Amino acid sequence: MHKPKLLFLGQTLPYPPDSGTAIRSYNVLRLLARDYDVTALCFYRRATTPDLAGSLAALRAIARDVELFPIEQEYSRVRMIADHARSALARRAYTAFAYRSAAFTRALRSRLAREQFVIAHLDSLDLGDYVPLVAGVPIVAGHHNVESALLRRRAESESSVVRRRYLELQARFTESEERRWCPRAAVNLAVSDADKVDFERLVPGARFEVIPNGVDVDAFVPSTGGVKDGIVFVGGMSWFPNADALELFEEEILPLVRARDEQVKVTWVGRAKPDVIARYAKRGVALTGHVDDIRPYVRSAACYVVPLRIGGGTRLKILDAWAMGKAVVSTSVGCEGLDAVDGQNILIRDDPAAFAAAVLMVLRDSGLRASLERNARATAERKYSWTVIGEKMRRVYGEVLSGVKSPA
Repeated sequence: MHKPKLLFLGQTLPYPPDSGTAIRSYNVLRLLARDYDVTALCFYRRATTPDLAGSLAALRAIARDVELFPIEQEYSRVRMIADHARSALARRAYTAFAYRSAAFTRALRSRLAREQFVIAHLDSLDLGDYVPLVAGVPIVAGHHNVESALLRRRAESESSVVRRRYLELQARFTESEERRWCPRAAVNLAVSDADKVDFERLVPGARFEVIPNGVDVDAFVPSTGGVKDGIVFVGGMSWFPNADALELFEEEILPLVRARDEQVKVTWVGRAKPDVIARYAKRGVALTGHVDDIRPYVRSAACYVVPLRIGGGTRLKILDAWAMGKAVVSTSVGCEGLDAVDGQNILIRDDPAAFAAAVLMVLRDSGLRASLERNARATAERKYSWTVIGEKMRRVYGEVLSGVKSPA
């Protein structure tokens, strides 16, 4: 029996699934491939794609037809500067120009000319300018965050007046893109109820459904033995909110922790430049750089921290930690959009002093830590397993094809 054909357009490389965006994109693609014959056209970033051939092979094991494209401005400083200028002059989001690609356009036109797709998945509004090419095919648009809100939060934390003004400008332009393209989709997928509410306020005429981020509860499991000590965070430094979180933690939280426990070990897992790794090593924070598997680092830690003060969507890093049965201390921004209950499956603290005190409680109180660990794993299994999420995805895509929305 032949599967119906689905077109997947991605602004990022879904493999390896080693960042929040890639994890969601990879699992959405994998789940869609159960029911559809998938053709995937995806962009990739040069700096974070060490093995393009390996990534392509892994994706082709899931989808029949996969083609990858460079982001052309990464190879031309003139193009990058021109894209920023075009954004300002046209009063449109910078990403609308950054993702313009003649090669991608040709490949998309070619597939549409020879294939009969029943549905298209647009993995980000960064690719909104390609929507008119897919006219006649119902579109499901994915949203990893409310991007305009994320840009506003980043602007609020920016110390440079020039950069703050530029981010505020991009936030307004991005909101216009959201208003422009969301109504063109048959359904928009938000990652949390909070994002859905924000989107519905912003674009009241568009349809939104929540498909939460998830975790592979068979791959991420609690450790069965061994000594657990120290503090861990997972998140690459190439994403500004993660870099900002490290700065907050190292400058305002860690000194308070070390005032009571000067030997506590801190490990920050994720991509980081050598000079950044060296700088923080002098401050007693071990940055690993890119690792193929985060689980050994998370498994050995006693406390998992998420000191984010900028963000949107939901944090897949917390879902991984919960699935591994870790005690988590987070800011309210860090666990936004999740089924996080302070004192049950997480400790939520926004003040640096309170955050430090919560970390020390987890490190010292084995009973509290064990309770948080049990409840964390239970939450991951009950609500965030990709198997559970996949069933709702199947229903939503089925509704798009049938044109009938099921009762809530």
